[in-house]
Amino acid sequence: MGGDYAPANAVLGAVEAAKENSDIDLILVGKVDAILNVLNENNISFDKDKIVNADEVIGMSDSPTAALKSKPNSSIVLGAKLVKDKKADAFVSAGNTGAMMAASTLLIGRLKGCSRPTIGATFPTANDKFCLVYDVGASVDCKPSHLFEYALMGSLFVKEIFGVNNPTVGLLSVGEEDSKGNELTFATFKLLKESNLNFIGNVEGRDILKGTTDIVVCDGFVGNIILKFAESFMSTLKVTLKAYAEKGIMNKLRALVTKITLKEALKKFDYQTYGGVPLLGVNGISIIGHGSSSALAIKNMVLRAKEMHDKNIIKKFEESLKTYAENK
Repeated sequence: MGGDYAPANAVLGAVEAAKENSDIDLILVGKVDAILNVLNENNISFDKDKIVNADEVIGMSDSPTAALKSKPNSSIVLGAKLVKDKKADAFVSAGNTGAMMAASTLLIGRLKGCSRPTIGATFPTANDKFCLVYDVGASVDCKPSHLFEYALMGSLFVKEIFGVNNPTVGLLSVGEEDSKGNELTFATFKLLKESNLNFIGNVEGRDILKGTTDIVVCDGFVGNIILKFAESFMSTLKVTLKAYAEKGIMNKLRALVTKITLKEALKKFDYQTYGGVPLLGVNGISIIGHGSSSALAIKNMVLRAKEMHDKNIIKKFEESLKTYAENK
């Protein structure tokens, strides 16, 4: 029931994912009548026993932790409990991000050895690859050990999901030199340098889109600012083109040609391709989508959850964290 277009986009996207991959056993959690209306309006047959009624909704403006207590019958709480109780292998939602993180952390629980779960964002790069940034808002205040765990889990995620054998890790700072940074980056630099991770040193903000490294780690305060700034890019570009087009017929024609070209060239900037972001460090698969997620974005979130399950990634996170703890 989360997201700007709930439950329609959530239902249609999830059902489409299950059609594309017949191994997916789909459970829909939310207001039964609303879900059935979407299914009936789109002539979709679905097993009613696979619908779990949740008659409360956590809104985007609700306080995350308080909402878990005040709305125990919400789709976010019940969805997280399905994973906790081993009745589901993964939970996907485009609902309140804070509530999803709180439910996943408090109800599903953290992996042993993980002190702070993290969410990352996938950025397209100039070399036609990608760069994942951890953390982009799960925690605004971080310790060096947290950033190290982000790098550890992020490296494993990129290796398993994107097939990069030995992903590079960069530490976001105000300069590439080892002497640049603050207390947090100095201490984190030391941890990463002494590890077995493929650490390339400090990187700057521009290195994210340049594709200098596969993974960038930073605290969630900085990471969230980077993410929100990047998200504003496309909408700002559209407004700028529209304003230019309104200045005359020739401008309108030029803008049209530019719009068509840009639309094709900037496809990789479309968040729908990636769907949502997994919360790494919890004892189950939890994927958080954008509030405005389309049916396509939801579909890709469900497919990503299936891929993570097939590759047993939670167990691999646990083993990696255990090895790190033993070698401290």
